[in-house]
Amino acid sequence: QVQLVESGGGLVQAGGSLRLSCTASGILLHINKVKWYRQAPGKQRELVAEMTTGSSPNYAEHVKGRFIISQDNAKKTVYLQMNSLKPEDTAVYYCDLDLTAAQGMGISRNEHWGQGTQVTVSS
Repeated sequence: QVQLVESGGGLVQAGGSLRLSCTASGILLHINKVKWYRQAPGKQRELVAEMTTGSSPNYAEHVKGRFIISQDNAKKTVYLQMNSLKPEDTAVYYCDLDLTAAQGMGISRNEHWGQGTQVTVSS
């Protein structure tokens, strides 16, 4: 059974950096697509970055040039490097992975979500 564990959130001053990690457990065969979302209090969840393996990443306009999405297949981990953080980046961040993995006696492709990690940027 595949599970995702997120880490790396915390409290940082404006202008600082954080790197979020999302690590998959289980017998992982392929990371097909990575998405990072965030949800601020009272707001809808929004997509901030996405990357299909083998293709260039896409970023929301308001994080472009500051956030970098990447993955390490050997570590079964994806990352979101966040630089030049602003107070408006404060939110709970979620990873969403499209994975191909061993499930029971077979192989299946499914979407999996991390538990979320809080990022707070103080002014």
